[in-house]
Amino acid sequence: MKLQRTGLILSGGGARAAYQVGVLKAVHEILPKGHYNPFDIISGTSAGAINGIALASYADDYRRGIRQLDRIWRHFTPDQIYRTDFWGISNSLAKMSRSMIFGRRYKNDPVSLLDNAPLRELLEEVVDFQRVKRCIDENHLYALAVSCSGIDSGESTAFFEGHPEIQNWERQRRVGVRAELTIDHLLASSAIPMIFPAMFLGDQYYADGAVRQLAPISPALHLGAEKIMVIGVSAIAHRTKPEVPDTTYPAPAKMLGHMLNAAFLDSMETDIERLLRINRTLQHIPKSVRQHYDMELRPVQLLDISPSVSLDVLAGEHADEMPKALKLVLNGQGNNKKNGSGILSYLLFSEGYCRRLIQLGHDDAMDKAAEIRDFFRDHFDDCQL
Repeated sequence: MKLQRTGLILSGGGARAAYQVGVLKAVHEILPKGHYNPFDIISGTSAGAINGIALASYADDYRRGIRQLDRIWRHFTPDQIYRTDFWGISNSLAKMSRSMIFGRRYKNDPVSLLDNAPLRELLEEVVDFQRVKRCIDENHLYALAVSCSGIDSGESTAFFEGHPEIQNWERQRRVGVRAELTIDHLLASSAIPMIFPAMFLGDQYYADGAVRQLAPISPALHLGAEKIMVIGVSAIAHRTKPEVPDTTYPAPAKMLGHMLNAAFLDSMETDIERLLRINRTLQHIPKSVRQHYDMELRPVQLLDISPSVSLDVLAGEHADEMPKALKLVLNGQGNNKKNGSGILSYLLFSEGYCRRLIQLGHDDAMDKAAEIRDFFRDHFDDCQL
């Protein structure tokens, strides 16, 4: 029996991506020991792209890749991602304020709230792009994609490496481009607008891949995925109204958190809903009819694992781990246990918060152990599940 290519989609979300590590750990524990890499195609956005690259580089040793991811995320500190010292943050804030009032001093002078130079240094230490190439060449991985958002073109661009038979694609506002992936692609994909600086790739600047990403599942499907596992970072609490509405005017930090939620969470939820609707529709159309009319649509098995509790609230419970200089910038508004914290849930790369998310991801995935076993059943017909 021909195995269906399995795609893994890792959505963006800054520090929220620690949740994905917990889910991937659970998948490793649920599947039979000694199993090979269960994902043929990996598609990541923003911090999810960084996780995706790290996992892809160990496609020939999935267990080792999970251990590496877990080790990195469990010992994170914010200063590994962006400058947290008072001078570094105040300098970035001053440059941003000056550019808004007087314009930029230099044409290519990056403007952002935070300086993420430490992230580049970290990626140079932990990411091995040569291993990624080798895993693809040796058929441990079929394809890998990193999504970015073109600032001038307004297109969602999936830069990919993979099997030679994969072709570039072009759809409305979204394209796929074969490229030799580099750290600059990862920095571009995770460049949250106005918070981290955009990156120049080829002929234009690119920002966070979640921005204007209308179809987050699309890259994996174009790369050949026939079944999809999505690890999201949006909780059920994000999709429900609060029991007690907050009648006070929202603080700036809360407004920024709202905008980040719109960029990172809403498009994934919408795309999942669209895929499920298409699947239901195709159930009522015989395969012979679809083939006769040359319909490109096909049913795609989907496994969606997302946080069972609000990550905003969890971040609020760890608000005291926020760097002091950043706390001054955000003025502490909307960043507490009572209100939760949208923006902190993306920027709080602290050990306590990240470990909490890893554990939550692990617990949520273990609760879906039966679904995970069923999803991967065709990969392990010879094993006792």
